[in-house]
Amino acid sequence: MATATLDSCMLYPLHNQRCLYAQHLYISHDVSVRKNFKLKCSARKRCEYVDLHNVLVPYSDAWALQKAIVKEKRAMIERNEECHDTLIILQHHPVYTLGTGSSEEFLNFNVKDPPHDVIRTERGGEVTYHGPGQLVMYPIINLRNHKMDLHWYLRALEEVVIRSLFSTFSIEASRLEGFTGAWVGKQKLAAIGIRVTHWIAYHGVALNVSIDLTPFKQIVPCGIRDRKVGSIKQILGECQTSLHGSSIDQFSADDSLLIDIAQKSLIREFSEVFQLNLEQVSPATSHLQKYIKAL
Repeated sequence: MATATLDSCMLYPLHNQRCLYAQHLYISHDVSVRKNFKLKCSARKRCEYVDLHNVLVPYSDAWALQKAIVKEKRAMIERNEECHDTLIILQHHPVYTLGTGSSEEFLNFNVKDPPHDVIRTERGGEVTYHGPGQLVMYPIINLRNHKMDLHWYLRALEEVVIRSLFSTFSIEASRLEGFTGAWVGKQKLAAIGIRVTHWIAYHGVALNVSIDLTPFKQIVPCGIRDRKVGSIKQILGECQTSLHGSSIDQFSADDSLLIDIAQKSLIREFSEVFQLNLEQVSPATSHLQKYIKAL
């Protein structure tokens, strides 16, 4: 697969009327965000990072892994041991997932004969789709080390995506009042669904990078009927019409490179927003190996 260096994370200077993103707005916004999200402590805490971003992981395996890690962290807390955070990033095989209270009325297919597997989970939110070309971040966060506030946590996850989209792709995303996620106009680029037990948060963020958007037509994504789902690749493609001859063409045409660049950007912004030192570990060498099957 194609690889990208950290220096390649600033390759998309998009400047046309539709894709004109005012940098001064982001900078001023960033100052206020840093006041809200930067931790009071000067020393960053450790976060174990498992990178599977180029691996297609069955949803059920990733779900089981998260629950096993949550169980371990709860035991650590009960023993008064230090409970650091964990971040896993990966892609999934095609699957539809529903939150705890999701309604099947948002499925545009016969649930007994679905186009892809359908799994009901304990996360919040309505139905969504996961598949190749979508980066899924699963932060397993001990909120006692940050802020015991679920609204703060959701806004922080949104901030990771918003910063990443702007700093790397010059895409100005925003929040939509009353909903979670990251939006560009009426298009949702990132969906967020979490579960919190004993102040340990899991599940997380799904960012559409180069994913085929067709399967989303089989559902009402997140239960929102008057909004669409978009992707980074789609938006970059729309901008190409006014950027003839730009280097953007070669990168947006290479899905694996686009995934690599987005992954590097996401983990960088995650580290900054949550003020964590990410220590990348191999699933085969970390203590997580006892939970991970052959992925």
